[in-house]
Amino acid sequence: MKISKSRERFNTSLDDGEIQARIESALYAAGRPLSPKELTSAARITSTRRAVRVARNLARIVNSTLKAIEIVELEDRRFAMQLRQKYNPVAKKFSMKPLISPSTLKTLSYVAYFQPISRLDLVERRGKHAYSHLKTLEKLGFISGEPSGRTKVYRTTPAFSEYFGLSSDIEVMKKQLFKIGLQREERASKGKDLSSKSQRNLRFK
Repeated sequence: MKISKSRERFNTSLDDGEIQARIESALYAAGRPLSPKELTSAARITSTRRAVRVARNLARIVNSTLKAIEIVELEDRRFAMQLRQKYNPVAKKFSMKPLISPSTLKTLSYVAYFQPISRLDLVERRGKHAYSHLKTLEKLGFISGEPSGRTKVYRTTPAFSEYFGLSSDIEVMKKQLFKIGLQREERASKGKDLSSKSQRNLRFK
């Protein structure tokens, strides 16, 4: 009996251990939150419910065993493997590749500080390259956009707050971001090199 190529991609006979290993690999490599659909695809199974169950079990194991690494469950049953905030100063000294480019990070800082902000307003502030930045940031799960007339209005997501260690309360978050901006200006005025700073310090200039 022939099996279609679409069905060959999935294997319902895999045990939870193998599924867990596949999901763990995907979370490690992604560097961003993965949806239940993406976890299911990574595990090569058909049941999103099973993928989420295995991911939750993996999170319990990792979070109770490892000290610096954690797996968090975000809204819509998305999962992310990340470094605990207290170990960022250690990791940034050895970090090789940033998650997003400096220009995309700056666009993200505008969304965070001026939210809710329309796509039109953002493009006026950041230029036409903001369109590609928004696509990247939405794919990472850091922002979400809602239709508003002929444009979209953007806000940050809980995944953004989790990743950057910021409050989920918008007003508190804006105060934190403003403080970060002042601290960067102070360091710059003292002639300190900012090139090695972690991306978790958002940029406003």
